Amino acid sequence: MEATEKREKTVTGQVGMITTQLRSDGVAVLTYDVPGEPVNTLRRDTAEALSKALAAIEADPAVAAIVITSGKRDSFLVGADIAVLRDCKTAADAEALSREAQANFQRLASFPKPVVAAIHGPCLGGGFELALACQGRVASEDAKTVVGLPEVQLGLLPGADGLQRVADLTSIADALDLGLTGRNLKARRAWEMGLIDEVVPTSILLEAAAELALTLARGQFPRRPKVTSAKRLRVLALERNPLGRLVLFREARAKAQAKTRGHYPAVDRILDVLEAHASGGMVASREVEARAFGELVVSETSARLVDLFFATNALKRDSGVDDATVQPRPVHRIAMIGAGFMGAGIAYVSSNAGISVRLKDRDAASLARGMKAVADLYGERVKRQSMTAMEQTLKMALVTGTIDYSGVASADIVIEAVFEDIELKQQIVREVEALTRPETIFASNTSSIPIARIAEASCRPHTILGMHYFSPVHKMPLLEVITTRQTAPWATATAVSLGKRQGKTVIVVNDGVGFYTTRILAPYMNEAAHLLAEGIPIEEIDRALLNWGWPIGPMALIDEVGIDVAAHVGPILRSAFGGRMEPPSVVNRLVDDGRKGRKNERGLYLYGAARKRGRLPFQKTSLKQPDPSVYKLIGVEPTPGKLPVEEIQMRCSLQLVNEALHCYGDGVLRSARDGDIGAVFGLGFPPFRGGPFRYVDTLGATEVLRRIRSFEERLGQRWTPAPALIEAERNRKKFHG
Repeated sequence: MEATEKREKTVTGQVGMITTQLRSDGVAVLTYDVPGEPVNTLRRDTAEALSKALAAIEADPAVAAIVITSGKRDSFLVGADIAVLRDCKTAADAEALSREAQANFQRLASFPKPVVAAIHGPCLGGGFELALACQGRVASEDAKTVVGLPEVQLGLLPGADGLQRVADLTSIADALDLGLTGRNLKARRAWEMGLIDEVVPTSILLEAAAELALTLARGQFPRRPKVTSAKRLRVLALERNPLGRLVLFREARAKAQAKTRGHYPAVDRILDVLEAHASGGMVASREVEARAFGELVVSETSARLVDLFFATNALKRDSGVDDATVQPRPVHRIAMIGAGFMGAGIAYVSSNAGISVRLKDRDAASLARGMKAVADLYGERVKRQSMTAMEQTLKMALVTGTIDYSGVASADIVIEAVFEDIELKQQIVREVEALTRPETIFASNTSSIPIARIAEASCRPHTILGMHYFSPVHKMPLLEVITTRQTAPWATATAVSLGKRQGKTVIVVNDGVGFYTTRILAPYMNEAAHLLAEGIPIEEIDRALLNWGWPIGPMALIDEVGIDVAAHVGPILRSAFGGRMEPPSVVNRLVDDGRKGRKNERGLYLYGAARKRGRLPFQKTSLKQPDPSVYKLIGVEPTPGKLPVEEIQMRCSLQLVNEALHCYGDGVLRSARDGDIGAVFGLGFPPFRGGPFRYVDTLGATEVLRRIRSFEERLGQRWTPAPALIEAERNRKKFHG
């Protein structure tokens, strides 16, 4: 009797956010639950609570094994509390956090009684490192359950031996993949790799974890998936001998440099940690890891990426309207007018969110192409094993097609993605409103036509708004919702809610020519065309901007967007904003020559057979090659090195920044936060620079204005500084308080 009472005092109970319960089979269940929070994070007091709970368990002979689980309904542990990292003032402060986490998780890894993690929901970052330190891991088969090490996305690296433990369980190559990409793995894929021991239905997760823990306590081990002979050979050839490791890491560093161009130091530090582990073991790599973690936490790159993290989290809680009493209306059914590339993409993300979609196009052939495009997107997921064939069938069942308006009347939202023709769009508005309910929302996917112009054809303009998706829809994370002065707040909130269900990061902007993203992109691309007209080589312009951090150069982007599309949008913006948006005459010469870019394989770069003919024998076909005939067409002689690289970078990037500040002053944006999110997630503005407004705050409004004024003196009207920038410089104000 005394032993039982003593056991309950030492084991069963609560220490901080950890509750311990001893089962009758001798398994102690540690439930981690941060009070008052929707998800679990590692906090400053986590280490002490875990240490005390483990000490009590270690001293109790009645405990045979341990299971760690979460008290949250659909989340295991999503990593460290970012606020704790932000509190670090020096690299030494952050390094100390890493060393503390390493010591605590090592105690877990070497605990004399087996510890098993029961994982349901996201298990990420420090949460996955904790699970990896356990002797076993059981995961639920629920779609919500994912594991990963996403720290690189915040400019950091895993600071508690996570990379090394992945390498030990699978391979260095797998650890490099998870660490450098930050991607998540579904439970089944993690099991196939050997990172998870069992995948079971959620209903029996705890029992399966307890059974595995007792199995380990008996000295038995779970059966793991067989390692393929190809992987075994690769590990032996590249990872188990010094020469192979040298080749492996040399190639990895070369690829990383080509991708990051030196702007993301976390990538190099991840390689350092794994290389130290491969050659010197866990102890040696811990030293490298802790020092690197400390340096990265206080780096400017991480600060900007963490800013974006908090901004996107804030947007998740933003309804898109200022009135907190306004609630979005439910959306069960969408009608998608236009089954082209954009329409099919919108149908895909909508059906993937569990929403029924009625896809309409003008004829059976166009509709069939659209339906196939949706099916192909699901098919790719089946090939990647991120979806089963049965799941694909169920999702596709939500998408039906029509070549008339049958089935459209029941839609809660109608989205059109047809040609950029105002008369066509207004015609569709009239046809849709004749069929649908008074509260049905009509959303246009236009990228340049003001929504108010489209709404002129409406008898209920309060239901009209824009939903500007980015191409390709299934990959690009941003959705720009555009509202007019007449748009009802409930309609805005409903569109924002729908976008979030589709997996998008949503910003709301006020109506105007080009809205926000198209408007700020135009002067960026115009300036690149001005540089071309001055004789700056095509590849030199693109290389300069890639080195500044853009994911694609402006010349290549013009080809991707379509030279004809750029030429079509140009006059619309010029009519609204005057000389500031005036493109050089070279654009019209390219259009007059029939050049549309990649889509007709005639642009600023070579494509197809011309590309193969133009390459040198030692060049790979994957390398882009400018079309030399462009220079003759526009009447310029390309002059390499004519301008400093920094001037090329500043002329393009500051044009975009300046126009973003014009948008801010004109009231297009609700906040600087939304302006940064829109530029980064919609256009690829370098994330490590934080967005145009963070960039101004970091560089200083005085310095940004000085640079823009210098270009204005040399290049004229298109460099007129935004009034918001002048005001910020005068008042020494920052856009982010």
